[in-house]
Amino acid sequence: MKESANKIFNHFKVHTQYSICEGAVTIEQLKEFCKINKIQSLGLSDTFNLSGALEFSENLSSVGTQPIIGTQILFKYKNFTGFIPLIAKNIDGYRNIIELSSKSYLENSETTDPHCNLDYLLNNSSGVIALTGSIKCLIGVLFSKGLFQEIDDILKKLSTKFKDNIYLEIQRHQDSNEKDFENFILNLSKKFNLPIIASNEVYYLEPSMHEAHDALMCIGQKTYVNDVNRIKLSNQHYLKSSDEMIDLFKDLPEALENNFNLPYRCSFRPLTSKPMLPNISSNEIDNNELLIKESYVGLSDKFKNIFEEKYFQRPLNIFDNNKILNNLILDPDSLYK
Repeated sequence: MKESANKIFNHFKVHTQYSICEGAVTIEQLKEFCKINKIQSLGLSDTFNLSGALEFSENLSSVGTQPIIGTQILFKYKNFTGFIPLIAKNIDGYRNIIELSSKSYLENSETTDPHCNLDYLLNNSSGVIALTGSIKCLIGVLFSKGLFQEIDDILKKLSTKFKDNIYLEIQRHQDSNEKDFENFILNLSKKFNLPIIASNEVYYLEPSMHEAHDALMCIGQKTYVNDVNRIKLSNQHYLKSSDEMIDLFKDLPEALENNFNLPYRCSFRPLTSKPMLPNISSNEIDNNELLIKESYVGLSDKFKNIFEEKYFQRPLNIFDNNKILNNLILDPDSLYK
């Protein structure tokens, strides 16, 4: 099956170097790939973060490729956690997934993986497309445990809140249990009348990078290549051509059609902006002098928390001399010399 102008498969599940010990492709490499192959659109789906969103957006748009911005965040439902991939349709969606990503880090202890309660997602759904993800994501985790009622409950909540902004993903990487999971997802689609979409988790560009990526995963898992109990992926997680993907899913035209149309549903990309500096003004002192004064006051407060109180027995005259910054780190006593 040959691709036509409006029948081009869209890879919207690309994991870059910002997916630590998971993605083995840099944004610069993606830029060159898109330029050479004239890729129309490409989607970011880094794990745990949106750190590469602006860089991804700037680089891909500079070569004529539409960037689709997303991430996959860990969500907790009852006593179970798993990833739910999210895509920003517009500026509201981008703000919501940024908020969710931030909450996942700020509202948990340092000893747990960054995650959010599922209710947070339900309360921040505007402008967001939700996906069920791979067999490694939340729905897949519950499927592997045989917790089918929990899956039904989650999909009811998501479909009620997201309405036509939710897709059940179908993936064909030849990973373990993937075929059984696909059959299960197809049944869920009929049961809840939810659309399916074809996708591919991309961790590297070329098939030849599979072994290197496998070693990268071992680093992340703190294990060895020959460990039979470790998580291991197939060699199908490269950035396949549109023809390859269309042929792979030719028996599921609905899944392909939804994939073809996804870029038309997304109309946002982050842009660079000028620094937002505070408005500093005073009738008694020049703005530059006021900024210097406030900076020294803040600096002295910070050092009070670092050095012993004996260095701060009397108030610091911030304009004592111009050697304060040069001498402060080498000799704290210089504050009073």
